[in-house]
Amino acid sequence: MEDKNSQNTFLTSLLHLSDPTLPIGGYVHSNGLETYVQNGQVHSAATAREFVENMLRNNLKYNDAAFVRLAYEATAANDLAALIELDEECSALKSPREIREASQKLGLRLMKIFKRKQTFPISEQFESAVANGEADAHYCIAFGMFASLLGIPLQQAMEAFYYNAAAGFVTNSVKLVPLGQLDGQEIMFGLLPLMQTLAAETLQVDRALVGLCNTGLDIRCMQHERLYSRLYMS
Repeated sequence: MEDKNSQNTFLTSLLHLSDPTLPIGGYVHSNGLETYVQNGQVHSAATAREFVENMLRNNLKYNDAAFVRLAYEATAANDLAALIELDEECSALKSPREIREASQKLGLRLMKIFKRKQTFPISEQFESAVANGEADAHYCIAFGMFASLLGIPLQQAMEAFYYNAAAGFVTNSVKLVPLGQLDGQEIMFGLLPLMQTLAAETLQVDRALVGLCNTGLDIRCMQHERLYSRLYMS
């Protein structure tokens, strides 16, 4: 029989790690959505949902979510070299400067928070690698590493990662389009089954497909740097 105290520890750790209100600065990044709104491509609840669904299904599944899974597995294997290589790969795949820098800042702040809870040899070694310029500490790498170290089951960690990402996209859509708060919740309700499906599918993604390019998103993220007015940093 599963120990209830152990289960509660994993649940609270999962909620904490994936909390959209963590003070890491996620609320100042739209991940290119602001460009889509200013271009008139995202202008309603229906187009906002289409944007979020495409981001989850065609971008995160093969990029950040896939790296969460790989970082989790590398941490479980106590493979520091693999963690650093994954972080380097993540840097290479994030072509837009704003997105790359945002990912690094979020990851560094996540590490700063969770090292206060408990110290682990591999997280300390990874932090040293970051300090020495050997790694950048991308958010998805840090998320996967701490999910593993905190004993969170991989499937649940993946579902929480997708939920956190979707909540951020929807919140930004409500602000930027703008939409009503209930419109945002309707989008979230509609996406819940997809998040579970994608979490399971991400565990089976072929390693050769990790980093699948999303040219349109990269272009919109690059254009964001030169928008006339901006509410978000990316």
